Amino acid sequence: MESVRQLDRETYRVIVFGDSGSKLLVAPTGRGFGLPSVQVPRWRRISPSMQVSVRDEWGQEVICLFQPDLSFPISSGTIPNYQVMECSEPVRPRSPAEWVDASLLPEQIFVDRADQIAVERSLAECQGYGACVRRGPFARLGWFDELREWVQRVIGSRRLSLAAHFSQLNAGPSFALVRFETSGAALWFKAVGEPHLREFSITHALAELFSRFVPPILATRPEWHGWLASEVDGFNLSESADLQAWVTTATTLAKLQVQSIRQSKALIESGARDYRVPELTKLVRPFLGAMAHLMEAQSKVPPLPLARREVELLGDEIEWALSRLANLGMPDALGHLDLNPGNIIVSKSEAVFLDWAEAYVGNPLFSFQYLAEHSRHTLGRDGTADSDLGKAYTGPWHTLVSPEKTRDALALIPMLAAFVYAVSSDAWRNKTRREDATAAGYLRSLTRRMHREALCLRNRRTPCSS
Repeated sequence: MESVRQLDRETYRVIVFGDSGSKLLVAPTGRGFGLPSVQVPRWRRISPSMQVSVRDEWGQEVICLFQPDLSFPISSGTIPNYQVMECSEPVRPRSPAEWVDASLLPEQIFVDRADQIAVERSLAECQGYGACVRRGPFARLGWFDELREWVQRVIGSRRLSLAAHFSQLNAGPSFALVRFETSGAALWFKAVGEPHLREFSITHALAELFSRFVPPILATRPEWHGWLASEVDGFNLSESADLQAWVTTATTLAKLQVQSIRQSKALIESGARDYRVPELTKLVRPFLGAMAHLMEAQSKVPPLPLARREVELLGDEIEWALSRLANLGMPDALGHLDLNPGNIIVSKSEAVFLDWAEAYVGNPLFSFQYLAEHSRHTLGRDGTADSDLGKAYTGPWHTLVSPEKTRDALALIPMLAAFVYAVSSDAWRNKTRREDATAAGYLRSLTRRMHREALCLRNRRTPCSS
């Protein structure tokens, strides 16, 4: 039982700077100093787990900065896990830890030389000098205090004040996600970096164009590609197995997309991907050419790789389906390629959609397909639930597209949605990335999924099981 618990947790050595980097939290060992360590659950967000662990074990309120890249040889042959953190108001730590002057730590004081190197390199990154400077505002000491002051200025005009408690959900040199409690409603600050910089401009555009369907933005921080938004009332759809919540989401999604039809140009200019039929058609042969090579390189059986001829025929099916979809006349609209229930907040009457890094303009049914598949995972393969969800989604479209054409379009979507999802990842374009074992296996799996759906479409059978 103990070994199972250990497998579920991961050990990190924490590099905690205080007083703008002049202090360092260390743990005396008898032979010298080491860095404090904590254990955090695997498979959970690292930042909140680290914050709780450092608070509980060492008595310090910290903000996570980044995990240093320490590609250097050490005698033990294993590079420990490190997390760099800042404590803006150091207090007396719990024994045996103590605060020491960071500038007075010679190498011989550390029991493990890796700790010394990790501290030196991390401090260089935090203070913005050295060969390994991070290109992002959130590796810098003091950024969180600066953020709090900015948030207080923003909400001060609304006669609100920040509470002491906050939760850091994500941390990295160029991205951040923090929830602040206030004397009123809670607030969220989010900032993005590569490869998701487009989310900043997309989110800003959506807040201006469709404020009813996204969290209201109070202020932006363009130099950080960040924004401050109010927390919306409701519950996360990932927490619900209530069919009505999913029906509400489907109806709201359709209403948002119908409203977005005339904004395609503005949405693409804001950074949304152009996945209209002409652009998708251009991707069919390049993508499947790459997949044919991956199938031929597959060494593990089962599953059986697709033959090159099968991949070529799949290309014919996808091109035909795209052409047919265009002829059915459903207008292009805003879509979301990461429409998982964790990105949806539901109230009694409507839903609000989050995390628009994967926004696109194209056939709206792709988004509905992703939502429907998530609903089957949560609600089970229930014919009644599928029917109710479909009616809720297609209802708002019937003033624009006939039920018959909508039904015909829906028959094409399972194969095409898998294709769009696959090409939306840039991994297939990069030979090195797509030949990574994990990426290659995933891309082959998606291609086999398209092939199964193509067979069903060709033979007019019932949809294939996933």
